[in-house]
Amino acid sequence: MAHSTLEVADIFRTHGPAWRVAQRGHLSLAQLKVMSAIEQCRSAALGGHVLRCEGCGADQVSYNSCRNRHCPKCQSNAAKRWLDARQADLLPVEYYHVVFTLPSAIADIAHTNKAAIYGLLFDRAAETLQTIAADAKHLGARIGVTLVLHTWGSALTHHPHVHGIVPGGGLAADGKTWTACRPGFFLPVRVLSRLFRRRFLEGLQELHHDGQLRFFGEHMALRDAKAFREWLVPMRQQEWVVYAKRPFAGPQAVLAYLSRYTHRVAISNSRLVAMDEHGVTFRWKDYRAKGSTRHKTMTLQPQEFMRRFLLHVLPTGLHRIRHYGLLANGNRRDCLALARAALQVAVERTVGEPAPRAPSFVCRQCGKPLIVLEVFMRERPSIRAPPSRDRGP
Repeated sequence: MAHSTLEVADIFRTHGPAWRVAQRGHLSLAQLKVMSAIEQCRSAALGGHVLRCEGCGADQVSYNSCRNRHCPKCQSNAAKRWLDARQADLLPVEYYHVVFTLPSAIADIAHTNKAAIYGLLFDRAAETLQTIAADAKHLGARIGVTLVLHTWGSALTHHPHVHGIVPGGGLAADGKTWTACRPGFFLPVRVLSRLFRRRFLEGLQELHHDGQLRFFGEHMALRDAKAFREWLVPMRQQEWVVYAKRPFAGPQAVLAYLSRYTHRVAISNSRLVAMDEHGVTFRWKDYRAKGSTRHKTMTLQPQEFMRRFLLHVLPTGLHRIRHYGLLANGNRRDCLALARAALQVAVERTVGEPAPRAPSFVCRQCGKPLIVLEVFMRERPSIRAPPSRDRGP
């Protein structure tokens, strides 16, 4: 299958059944559910609607989507809804993009400890930003932070990191004054990196002490407290990757950026090139190369492609977008009101009738609304929980 409309679903449908049998006992229920959802997305298996166009009279069938957060086809609407909600949160200030990345050795054990280590990554990155920003030597203000978790590199390898979007300033201690960053400069990256390294390793040690980490295979020896402490020693010496990109060109540029990052999955269908006798070929970016040589193609056997894709299935209930400080969900409205008052910015209010709701279904031929003639139900789910076993995800 070498055509431009290749999808992850095609790979799962073609090679998934045999691979699931071969991997019996090695795939988690969450991974099996993601495969099933992607395979069935926008197919008769999930049910749908028979529709008729009010304009040209054409009948059409629309199948339901799976709405799984790992599905490449189901993210655009979710991203739009999230961005619409965030539009009102933007402040008329510079925004900065900060990235915190875990060393490869920690990424290796994170695969079997996703909830614990991803949660620690979120909390320590947010704590680092807020601590350094609150220091009068740097900014002396309370800031807001939005963090987005990505677990992949461009080649689908396991590469956990969080992208932070941070307004360029915050509320001073009096809660009434806005303290802005120096133009074009947020916080010193080296200071952020050193504090993040220390606080993350302290948290990791606490997780081990509390018995919240699991180890399998080559990492079994790390169950021992002394072996784990020795394993941490080299990571206290190496430099951790934390970097800040130049400020965005205004709040609207922040929204454009967020639309690309917030609901991204491990690989989009647009990056797939071919599925044939050679394997699955896709486009990727080699960040170690320079210029146009960065853009390359890679071919993997279908089984390896599926394995890499499923590395990035998140634990049930783990939120991959989190807000802290001024933007924390519990006090966001009040804090933003204080920030706007400090910036002397009025909240824009819409006057008049609300905008009419867009039709749920639109004709592909003439663009007119479609009316629902018939609804047909989904098939019974085929995924069942495997027998309980003590195994990694």
